[in-house]
Amino acid sequence: MTKLRDRLTAADIRGAWAIIPTPATDDASDWRARNTVDVDETARAVDALIEAGIDGILSLGTLGETATLTWDEKRTFITTMVEAAAGRVPVFAGTSSLSTRETIRQTREASDLGVDGTMIGPPMWNRPDTATAAQFFRDVAEAVPEISICVYANPGVFKFGFPPAFWAQVADIPQVVMAKTAGAATYLRDLEASAGRIRLMPIDAEFYSAARIDPDSAVAFWSSSASCGPAPAIALRERVAEAKRTGDWTLARTLNDQIGAAVLPTIAYGDMDTFQTHNIALEKGRMNVAGFLRAGPHRPPHHLVPDHIAELGRLGGEAWAALQEEYQEYAASVTRAEVRIGDR
Repeated sequence: MTKLRDRLTAADIRGAWAIIPTPATDDASDWRARNTVDVDETARAVDALIEAGIDGILSLGTLGETATLTWDEKRTFITTMVEAAAGRVPVFAGTSSLSTRETIRQTREASDLGVDGTMIGPPMWNRPDTATAAQFFRDVAEAVPEISICVYANPGVFKFGFPPAFWAQVADIPQVVMAKTAGAATYLRDLEASAGRIRLMPIDAEFYSAARIDPDSAVAFWSSSASCGPAPAIALRERVAEAKRTGDWTLARTLNDQIGAAVLPTIAYGDMDTFQTHNIALEKGRMNVAGFLRAGPHRPPHHLVPDHIAELGRLGGEAWAALQEEYQEYAASVTRAEVRIGDR
């Protein structure tokens, strides 16, 4: 398989990173189904995101249904992603599990399949303390030294608050190069705790705020919305880069506000309990409506979707599709010109 290099560093992590689902076959909601990865759609979606100008791909997290896929399905999905990306951008595949040993096993296999990195959080059966969480990352790094690691800093999933003491400890692990974080509220605190040695990546809706807090360090963000259409994420990357150069943040702020408004239905208008309960249905539902890729049906046990959740997914998909249409021409123009934040 084609890797970009032996191991990425924090300095390599820049730009707009797409969070992608694991596209599902039509029978994926049936627990009897065995091979539920839509291979053709996976390859098409990865290629389309890269051709549109996305800088990296993160996969097999919560909306990627990593918890409901078999390892055989993950292997199929990872292989397809890596082959489709063909070394054009970094590809990270999540290998979180309920134990250190299983995470190491999956990470070794994912590395052998050609991914550039893994996205993992600490085992979540019992609530970990800081020492346990940090040691988990040390053990994975020791066992798979060639892999780059993205800390999947999702407190709701992993029952862990990711405090400053954690970041101070994992910053000493060379393989830990980036972190998928929730937002900008703790950005400066965690940046200082990690001494700037980890690329902290906020969600797209918080990237503007992080860039205003510390323009030099805020050079990368993640976007599940990119799987509804990547143009707004690419435009955000460019608008923020332009604002840093000129000092005029007007266009970046406008786009930031538009993105925030477009994702409101997906986060249940701020009801985070609802969002965390129905995250997969909300995210995949809006992707299916937006139409950039076909996420397909949800895998059990998360396939029972209340009507009001399906409606929120519809609203979120339509809102993002409108934003995609508004920024598609601009995003295509900067992609054709091969303008990237990392080139500046």
